Amino acid sequence: MTPSKPDSSAAGKSKSGPQKAMEKLGLRNDMDLALHLPLRYEDETQLVPIKQLREGLTSQVQGTVVQCEVQLRSRRQLVAHIRDEAGDELVLRFLNFYPSTQKALAPGTQVRIRGEVRGGFWGREMVHPTVKAVSDDTPLASSLTPVYPASAGLPQAYLRKAVAAGLKRADLSEVLPPEVIPPRMLSLREALQCLHHPAPQMSLDDLEERSHPAWQRLKFDELLAQQLSQLQAQRERALQRAPRFEVRLGALHERLLAVLPFELTRAQRRVVEEIAGDLQQNVPMHRLLQGDVGSGKTVVAAMSAALAIANGWQCALMAPTEILAEQHFRKLVSWVEPLGIETAWLTGSRKGKQRRDMLVRVADGSAALVVGTHAVIEDEVHFARLGLAIIDEQHRFGVAQRLALRAKLQSSGESDGGQPLEAHLLMMSATPIPRTLAMTVFADLDISTIDELPPGRTPIVTKVFGDSRRDDVVAQIAVEVAKGRQVYWVCPLIEESEKIDLQNATATHQELCAALPGVIVGLLHGRMNSADKAAVMARFSAGEMAVLVSTTVIEVGVDVPNASLMVIEHAERFGLSQLHQLRGRVGRGAVASVCVLIYTPPLSQTGKDRLKAMAETNDGFEIARRDLEIRGPGEFLGARQSGAALLRFADLQGDLHLVQAARQAAESLWDQHPQAAERHLARWRGVRPEYLKA
Repeated sequence: MTPSKPDSSAAGKSKSGPQKAMEKLGLRNDMDLALHLPLRYEDETQLVPIKQLREGLTSQVQGTVVQCEVQLRSRRQLVAHIRDEAGDELVLRFLNFYPSTQKALAPGTQVRIRGEVRGGFWGREMVHPTVKAVSDDTPLASSLTPVYPASAGLPQAYLRKAVAAGLKRADLSEVLPPEVIPPRMLSLREALQCLHHPAPQMSLDDLEERSHPAWQRLKFDELLAQQLSQLQAQRERALQRAPRFEVRLGALHERLLAVLPFELTRAQRRVVEEIAGDLQQNVPMHRLLQGDVGSGKTVVAAMSAALAIANGWQCALMAPTEILAEQHFRKLVSWVEPLGIETAWLTGSRKGKQRRDMLVRVADGSAALVVGTHAVIEDEVHFARLGLAIIDEQHRFGVAQRLALRAKLQSSGESDGGQPLEAHLLMMSATPIPRTLAMTVFADLDISTIDELPPGRTPIVTKVFGDSRRDDVVAQIAVEVAKGRQVYWVCPLIEESEKIDLQNATATHQELCAALPGVIVGLLHGRMNSADKAAVMARFSAGEMAVLVSTTVIEVGVDVPNASLMVIEHAERFGLSQLHQLRGRVGRGAVASVCVLIYTPPLSQTGKDRLKAMAETNDGFEIARRDLEIRGPGEFLGARQSGAALLRFADLQGDLHLVQAARQAAESLWDQHPQAAERHLARWRGVRPEYLKA
């Protein structure tokens, strides 16, 4: 077994440490190894005379060891001196070393040393350089030396040999027709060879900044595979069948409009029409409804549900937390139950007879609208005729959970000409999707956008204070409470942590109780049981509680129009989109509202960028754009698991021209060269293909 090829033998054979480490990195075959690209490069192609070494630069020298000894100064250390052909000397210092290090530096040994040069008491020195024994005829490297992403137990030397062997064996033949590849691009083999073994004259900046032409080819191929995956998912979905809903005059959705205590905005009416257009087709809807915090997505969900229910089908709405699910349930019940629609409430906290009764009503179809958490997709939940599935805060659910919800209709046995029916799927998000993500990771979705807020909403003023202003903030809370307003105070932890010194919810609750005598201060956090959380929220919503100290369980869904002040403790610890969501809990009525961000200095650059963005804009789309810039697509997407691996090489912000080229190439490739498209996908796709359909 060679070190260059991970063990694929039958179970029972033991694997070495490096082989196990390679498997943990996902390096299981030759193509994996060929695409395991360097983090950076070391220049071992030239030697620098000791006399010409410059402090602060990393250089390679060659010489003979003239002295090596263990010295006891402030600490035990190994100190060696080498001398080059010109007679100049360099000190090597090792503060941590093994006997083998001392043996490799025995006096008289000729060595090649590479490290950063610095000034020392005895002259120039290198601390912990790399050491390699050489002879007079040992050749210099002919290309830059790659340094690969590795892990514990996986030496660079082992990994370099493995990658070089995998690169040699991998099938890198060109599978794309020439007209699909943008002009003047390298072949895939040339690009990979260049990136693994770049010539000495190549620009390290171009390589490490990923702007070199070799990187352009890798990025294009990756983006093309991603676009092909999305296009394949769309086309496969077009072959599936879903129930077709008729939109009739005077039907349930129009009756719902008549009983609502407000009028829909133009944007809400537009997206309702877009959704209705999808539901009138017998192809499954796969639409994302996005809108800023407070834009009124819930009423759009209610209108969509009414269209399904009017046609004799059930609708399920799934939310990530019980608090959010209950907020939806209360709103929807107040709107639809007067119209004679029966509802069901399914969460993990519902037990015993109450739960059994709900399951029966869902299974026999008497509950037309089912609202809940993950409990909606549990095996024991059976729908009579599920026609529409709505998922709120969709980025918090993984693909497997969305697939499970859609499968609930298939299990009911409904079919169209013998073909099983799929449920229509509407996903909702209060985190607007930046254009670059919409073109790539969400390219398989139709997107509807609510781009205006309901009338009467007041802009939220955001203020940023250091924690030295904490007492001033508490004083302002007393002023707001005296006016009859309500206040949120959000903390990142529930109780004290020895690892992170942050103000916590329980301590803040005690502090505010003491500072605000006569004021009812509540406490809400994720470790409370569902009944206690519901009781606290009910009192706050009813206005019986003036101040609510909470962790981020109130991030979404909580709607208390009388709340006018949001205080976020240790705001620098939160993500930008999370800060925006929390801010959106106030400003939901006609009262002028303020969001106070308290930070603890010193701030990192990321922390400064987040707080600056919050202070400068209330626009959710601008917040999303900046969040993507700061965090990158991986964190921004959360648990979406889009079906195509998150991009390893391409940068959605900097490579937009390649995204557009890949989109154009994907359609022509599927239409004119389907076999080439399949081969390209097979080369790049290492995920479960059914996830592409979610």
